[in-house]
Amino acid sequence: MNESSAPRLIELDVSEPIWDRFFWVAPLVLVGTMEADGRHDLAPKHMVAPMGWQNYFGFVCTPRHRTYANVRRNGAFTVSYPRPDQLVLTSLAASPRCEEDQKPALDALPVVPARQIEGVLVEGAYMYLECELDRIIDGFDVNSLVVGRIVAARVAENARRDSEVDDQALIFGSPLLAYLHPGRFASVDYSYSFPFPEGMKK
Repeated sequence: MNESSAPRLIELDVSEPIWDRFFWVAPLVLVGTMEADGRHDLAPKHMVAPMGWQNYFGFVCTPRHRTYANVRRNGAFTVSYPRPDQLVLTSLAASPRCEEDQKPALDALPVVPARQIEGVLVEGAYMYLECELDRIIDGFDVNSLVVGRIVAARVAENARRDSEVDDQALIFGSPLLAYLHPGRFASVDYSYSFPFPEGMKK
C-alpha cells in the first residue's frame, strides 16, 4: 500500500485514554483469588501477558478491586484460560457485588481446587496457571501491574502442542478465546505460520 492509497491517519487526544478508540486483540482469562473470609473470587482480565520468556505472568489491576487486595494479602492467584464456549460463564464473573458484598453469579461457575496454592480454577478451561506473588508495581495512574511466579501449570491434552500434531489442526480442534477491546470477542480457529526471518532468535 503506497502513501496515496493509505487511509488518512487521525490524531488521538493523548490527554485522555486512547484504548477505546480502536479495536485491539487480547487474551481473556479468569484470575482467581481468595477472600479474607475463605470464599473464592474470580475476575475476568484481558490486560494480561507472560512477563518475559521465563515462568512469570502479569496482569493489570487497580487497588480499588478486590482482586488486588486479595493478591496482596494472600500472595497468590490462579489463572484459567476459558474456551470460547465458556464465554457466558466468563462474563458472569464480571457481575457486580450485591448488598451482602458477594458475587452470587460465581455460583454458576464450576470450579476445581488448585494444587500448589490455596485457590480455585474454572473447570473446563484449556490452560491453568498457579502463581505466587512476585511483585506489584503501582503507579500506572489508577492501575497497577501484578506479577506472579508460576509454580504450577497444566494444559488440556487437546490443547497441548505436540511435534506429531500440526499446529493449525490443533487450533482448529481447540479454538482460542480472544477479547477484542472494547466489548467484542472472537473464537480463533484458523491461523497461519509466521514468516520468521532466517536466523531469528528469541
